[in-house]
Amino acid sequence: MILLISDLHLEEQRPDITRAFLRFLETRASEAEALYILGDFFEVWFGDDGMTPYQHQIAAALRALSESGTRLYLMHGNRDFMIGQAFCKEAGCTLLSDPHIATFGGERVLLMHGDSLCTRDEGYMRLRRLLRNPLSLFILHHLSLARRQKLAQRLRSTSREETRMKASDIVDVTPGEVIRVLRKHRVRTLIHGHTHRPATHPLQIDGQAARRIVLGDWDRQGWALQIDESGLHQAPFDLD
Repeated sequence: MILLISDLHLEEQRPDITRAFLRFLETRASEAEALYILGDFFEVWFGDDGMTPYQHQIAAALRALSESGTRLYLMHGNRDFMIGQAFCKEAGCTLLSDPHIATFGGERVLLMHGDSLCTRDEGYMRLRRLLRNPLSLFILHHLSLARRQKLAQRLRSTSREETRMKASDIVDVTPGEVIRVLRKHRVRTLIHGHTHRPATHPLQIDGQAARRIVLGDWDRQGWALQIDESGLHQAPFDLD
């Protein structure tokens, strides 16, 4: 059994989500061969050098799961793209590139966070290219922790305001971009998060059946996609 989750947006201000996640690790995830976390695991991440006791607690819980035999994989999201190897080493997980191709049940599957698919949101895409540029990342990592925290707070505030003003289709994936990446990577299944719109979308690419599976976010309820011998199944569950 393989499990995939995304968009937990973990933070101390949401103890209900934290409790649900820790319980998820101790129960369902402990029976899995692997757990994939496809971005926005944390609500914000200033850098591994700025880890709080809360974040160390989460890393310790992941490490316990890893040491019990479940393989752990983590992908950057737009909220936590500064997670680095120090955190991954402490948590016992492997940091994946975005996009990443995994093989489940003999099928090659494309995994993404999903924000890079929202190409109609031109303002965000410009910001993403700037922040993910290697030079920008180098500069960010060498800013003081206080300056990184201030910058992150400003970006979050701006992002919330702009998102409220954008049409819903602007902040969703671009259908043509989905087709393009599926063709590029020669796969028929794409799994991503980011949009908080859990669903399975059937597609047709060059006369062949394909699908896009969107992972749910953890807010009023939790979501997990399970892959086992019977196929792929995503369902919500109560946080409590």
